[in-house]
Amino acid sequence: MNTILLMAGGEGTNGMIQMGLILAVVFVFMILPQIRKNKEVKKFRATIGKGDKVILTAGIHGKIIEEDDHTYLIETEGQGRLRIDKAAVSMESTRAVYPKDQVAKK
Repeated sequence: MNTILLMAGGEGTNGMIQMGLILAVVFVFMILPQIRKNKEVKKFRATIGKGDKVILTAGIHGKIIEEDDHTYLIETEGQGRLRIDKAAVSMESTRAVYPKDQVAKK
């Protein structure tokens, strides 16, 4: 009986170490890159403003003509205007079509 308990105690310690290593790997390879990407997106949204051309996550192209705390007013082709949430701007699409040198910085 003591042998079984000693074996179970050793496996429990190894299991705890393995679980800790698995959690560390998950954090480094999955959670940390997402945190970095979120910071980059937040920085991108802080740098765009009036006069910049953007692409929304829905694929709509427009030019920012007005900015509020949480929204942009954009003008699309044909002089149509849309009020959008700042979260609707796609960083990847905007940078792909309108390179950094074309996007005005504040």
